[in-house]
Amino acid sequence: MLLDLAVPWVDLAGIVVFAASGALVAARKGMDPVGFILIACVTAFGGGTVRDLLLGRTPVFWLRAPELIALAAVTAIVTFFIAERIASRERPLLWADAAGMALYAVLGAEIALLAGAQPWAAVLLGVVTATFGGILRDVICNEVPLILRREIYATAALAGAGLFVILRLEGVWREPAFAAGVAAAFGLRAWGLVSGWSLPAYRQPKGDGI
Repeated sequence: MLLDLAVPWVDLAGIVVFAASGALVAARKGMDPVGFILIACVTAFGGGTVRDLLLGRTPVFWLRAPELIALAAVTAIVTFFIAERIASRERPLLWADAAGMALYAVLGAEIALLAGAQPWAAVLLGVVTATFGGILRDVICNEVPLILRREIYATAALAGAGLFVILRLEGVWREPAFAAGVAAAFGLRAWGLVSGWSLPAYRQPKGDGI
């Protein structure tokens, strides 16, 4: 089917985008090429690795497909030489990252459902797939993880994964359910990027020392 043909190619594009975003963080931290490769791979594969381990799917997906590691490593090395030029185009990279997040949120939820996870767990594992690579990247690089900031990111992944799972439980065919989930996640993230809208942050009352 068309979806089965498109997803692998979009998945590869997502790996490149996530690896490049990780490598750009390595650039800001002044790392060497080995550091670039490590952070790129953590960003690209961290979420899927955590998902597979929680589901008991071993060996994890990238151990069965070493070409994915090679793709992330090549992306990291290329970024090492052109990081300054890529950083000047951060906005397009954010949009590409949003597309990758949307795809992985739904794809992760589908993998979890097929592995026999309960619907609520499948939704959470979709969020894990889409976001935990970035969390691990930021923790390693001593930065505040993106999902702990006010930006709409994990919320968008949750919406996309949740919509996909609900539609599948209602008997909607895979293709329209998949497309609707990806569109919901991407649309919510896009709204945040365009409007600057975010969830409200806690405001500490004046005079209180918590």
